[in-house]
Amino acid sequence: MSAQGDCEFLVKRARELVPQDPYAAKAWLITARTLYPADFNIQYEMYSIERNAERTASAGRLLYDIFVNFPEQPVVWREIAVITAALRNDSQDKHAQFLKGVFETLPGPVQCKMLLKATEQCFNTLEKAEMLLLLLKRFPESVVQHGVSLGESLLEAETVENLDTPVNCFRKLFVCDVLPLILNNPNMCLPVSLLYKYMHKAAEFYICYVTREPSADAQIQGSQEVGGLKSPGRGRSQRYVIDGLSEKSSVVTEPWDRLLEMVGVVGSLCDWQGEKASRSYSELLQRVSELCRYMSATDSEGFSRCCAQIVTCCTLVLFHSAFHYVSAVQPSLFQGHTSLSSCPWVLLEDLSGVYTDVEVERKHTHKKRKLADGREKTMSSDDEDLLAKGRGRHIVVNKAEMPSWAETLEHFRTARESWDLLHSHQSLETEFAKICSLWKTEIWMWFRIFLTDMIIYQGQYRKALSSLGLMSSLQLQQNQNQNQNPLSGSSSLETQRAIIQQASCHYALGEYRMACEKLLEVVSGLMPQNHEAVKSSEEQRKPRSKTRRGNDLRLLPCTSKSILPFCLQLMLACFKLRAFTDNRDDLALGHVIVLLQYDWPQGENLFLKAVDKICQQGSFQYENFFNYVTNIDMLEEFAYLRTTEGGRVQLELLPNQGMLIKHHTVTRGITKGVKEDFRLAMERQVSRCGENLLTVLHRFCINEKIILVQSLP
Repeated sequence: MSAQGDCEFLVKRARELVPQDPYAAKAWLITARTLYPADFNIQYEMYSIERNAERTASAGRLLYDIFVNFPEQPVVWREIAVITAALRNDSQDKHAQFLKGVFETLPGPVQCKMLLKATEQCFNTLEKAEMLLLLLKRFPESVVQHGVSLGESLLEAETVENLDTPVNCFRKLFVCDVLPLILNNPNMCLPVSLLYKYMHKAAEFYICYVTREPSADAQIQGSQEVGGLKSPGRGRSQRYVIDGLSEKSSVVTEPWDRLLEMVGVVGSLCDWQGEKASRSYSELLQRVSELCRYMSATDSEGFSRCCAQIVTCCTLVLFHSAFHYVSAVQPSLFQGHTSLSSCPWVLLEDLSGVYTDVEVERKHTHKKRKLADGREKTMSSDDEDLLAKGRGRHIVVNKAEMPSWAETLEHFRTARESWDLLHSHQSLETEFAKICSLWKTEIWMWFRIFLTDMIIYQGQYRKALSSLGLMSSLQLQQNQNQNQNPLSGSSSLETQRAIIQQASCHYALGEYRMACEKLLEVVSGLMPQNHEAVKSSEEQRKPRSKTRRGNDLRLLPCTSKSILPFCLQLMLACFKLRAFTDNRDDLALGHVIVLLQYDWPQGENLFLKAVDKICQQGSFQYENFFNYVTNIDMLEEFAYLRTTEGGRVQLELLPNQGMLIKHHTVTRGITKGVKEDFRLAMERQVSRCGENLLTVLHRFCINEKIILVQSLP
């Protein structure tokens, strides 16, 4: 019998004995190995018996022998592939734990060599990267040799695959696993340009990870949540599956903290001015703000270094604060948003002074009710913006409706300061523009929302309208990409938010007809609520006794309860200027009277000014009066105007009443008939005083849409 035949016989005999007498099987194989020490099958069979019996130490020794003596055998590499696969995942499976134990019994140099060889056997880029990463984590000394090459291969793979988002498996491995090993290795010495490149790649990944859009098939909520991100999502996690990675590998905990920590490490490696660890984002901004003051006084090398430091730090602070602001005003944009009750908030012109910017020279002493001079007008403390810091515009917000108002406005202020700093010098602006171009921030819907609000805050309303147009285009594109009906769900709220801001901007520009058109577009999609409920929640809108500057802004929740009253006030502001000019315009004056019913008696002084104007004219024509005026105080005033004491003002408030008077001889009988019709109409109107006022005013906006728009220049 040949030697080959003898080996095969001995192996076969040992296999037969394993179930009956494993010790006899081992004896056969030991004998066989002594006779034929260079035979692979005998040694592999010995290993297989120990592996199947899960004897860790002996299996490890035998694996070491076959790896050293038979490194080219395919079966060996299949076995090593199984072991390294167990090492790469965090499975708690018993067999996987055994395989890890076998690997741990190997000497360190053998482990290193085995992992390197296993890496060479991989042809899949991701698998090869994970294998090499395993090597780097176990043998930090290998980072110097393989760290940068691994990082570059991952970034190159990302480019070759032409992936449309930085939140991908290659970038995630690079940023979260490879880069920390490179940066924290004291023996690494990277050029500054490469450090900035890696820093920006990491920042782009973390920012895009946090701000990724909701995905119904990728988002897992509820009791399964583990490891969370910081606000928004403080106290809740954001789980997400990145293509090519497992669900667990896709989770990035506290990305903003990781990014801040990385800034500290890179700053120290780049010799940044005043760099120190454990800094908050606000402290980061404070430091570079100080650096900006003497940047121009440095030499060219110092200038370049300062510029790079300022742009990097300011950019990160900008996106950090802008994200937290937008996550408060439009939380549904982001993955991990779980609150179904949250709604968008919208930044608009503050119209608290819409009722108080006219002086009334005469008060009607005949009235039984107590007028404005007998009432104290106070302002809720909820209407204060304590964060304006004495400069810029105030942003008014109801603290009861937005508990995190102080934090939200502080983030908005910090983001604006970062933006201003980045645009305070041409070099800073140029470098920041390069980053924005690389990161494609022009398609970040959430950042466009911040930019629009910032532009509105700056009072650049024409520019804000252009920004809102870009936002609408982005929204349309996103709806198409997600096959979403633009009129459904949160999309309609976001669309409504943009339209109401357009109306506010047109008003600020004096384009009242355009403002009115946009307002009526919004109103048509609103459902009026109970007036008393709305009124009680809007007490903070009452004007202060002190004079306000008139250029404040207000953050309002984008709900019918808040937006419909705002629309009514903005329409009033548009018509008020036209109604009280020297030229007579009964139609505009009538619209003002209808709109003044909301939030009564806040508009009482303005109503009395309207009455004064009617008395001076001696007549007034508004045929929609009895369709929409249900306020008992107003009805009483108009009834009084027809009396001798009230000045016998000629009122044409009934449909076709003016035509009747014009085309017929005004005899005593006809005049008596008109008076009787007026009296009956007034009695019917008094019976309507209990109607829901918001429903009446909503119907006014819908039914009279064409007339309202045409009434404005």
